[in-house]
Amino acid sequence: MSTGGIYFSLLVGPSVPVPVSSAVIESADEIEVTHQDEGRSGFQINLKVGRSGSADILDYGLLRDQFFKPFNRVIMNVAFDAVPKVLMDGIITHQQLVSGNGPGTSRLIITGEDVSVMMDMEEKNVEYPGQDETVIANRIIMSYAQYGLVPKVISPATMDSPVPTERTPVQQGTDLRYLQQMAERHGYVFYVTPGPFPSQNTAYWGPPIRSGVPQRALSVNMGPNTNVKQINFSYDALRPSLQSGSVQDRSNNESTPVETFGSTRTPLSSRPAVTTNQPNVRRSRFRGSGLTMSQAFARAQGMTDASTDDTVTATGELDASVYGDTLQPRSLVGVRGVGYEYDGTYYVKRVTHVIKKNQFIQRFTLNREGTGALGTSVVP
Repeated sequence: MSTGGIYFSLLVGPSVPVPVSSAVIESADEIEVTHQDEGRSGFQINLKVGRSGSADILDYGLLRDQFFKPFNRVIMNVAFDAVPKVLMDGIITHQQLVSGNGPGTSRLIITGEDVSVMMDMEEKNVEYPGQDETVIANRIIMSYAQYGLVPKVISPATMDSPVPTERTPVQQGTDLRYLQQMAERHGYVFYVTPGPFPSQNTAYWGPPIRSGVPQRALSVNMGPNTNVKQINFSYDALRPSLQSGSVQDRSNNESTPVETFGSTRTPLSSRPAVTTNQPNVRRSRFRGSGLTMSQAFARAQGMTDASTDDTVTATGELDASVYGDTLQPRSLVGVRGVGYEYDGTYYVKRVTHVIKKNQFIQRFTLNREGTGALGTSVVP
């Protein structure tokens, strides 16, 4: 499928996906892919189906051939200027037939999620004696090598290995949920990113990525350089919260105060909502138990960090053919043309790609911890 110089390809199969025929591509009315930094990413393919010949007397061809049957693997690639990128590597989880009375009015809707859905299929009871959360995360991820998962695990700043005589980490639930629970304790995220090569995926367990070179800037009200169709900003002053309380250190049974004073994330704005001299910040009570002092401080800080992330949120839409690339979530992007207060660098939290014939729209959600650009310019 070609859309204004953008080329799209679709591969489907039970274990090793293969390219679909041009007829299948032509029958696609709309393809939607959503990536986000929390939870699983997903896709939906809306196909026109019909019967055209003796082979289709009993059923529609796409259903008869079981091409899009549940748990088949789907890989989508998109290319700008002949440079391919993996847009989605996922598993079909839902199939819907919408039958119509006229020719060409029936629809087959295929829905699926990224390959991490296979990590959420079985609840387990597993003990991990003497293993910290970094080791456990690597161990779980590497057990799904058949889906091309390559672990990228970032150790928390504060981490203590469990002493078997004191405690043993126990998983009660699916692998995916346990990875997410461990991430939440440190204000971390867990997600699976497709690529960089087909059939390969990166499983990331760590803090939201707020460093590195930003992507091509989102330009607003800049004449011929404008590439954003619309964008809206919101500032939620009640979102951030500081933690205060105490913990009875299980290693020595002494009570220790626990308090946070701000976010430890890499700053993206010049005026963060939480600073040491800011009086109007929500205070939440930290109520951790059964922890050491270092664990309590790490969890309290993770809660504060996560609370500041969505202080400023931007939502909008752009035309991919004008932007000239796919906007990547879970990384940085610059915004320019809206004024100093909301210009600057943002973290890309969510992107939804909507592909139709002659149209490729990207809807996005950005966030950061406050207002004001850090500099006078962004990467164009």
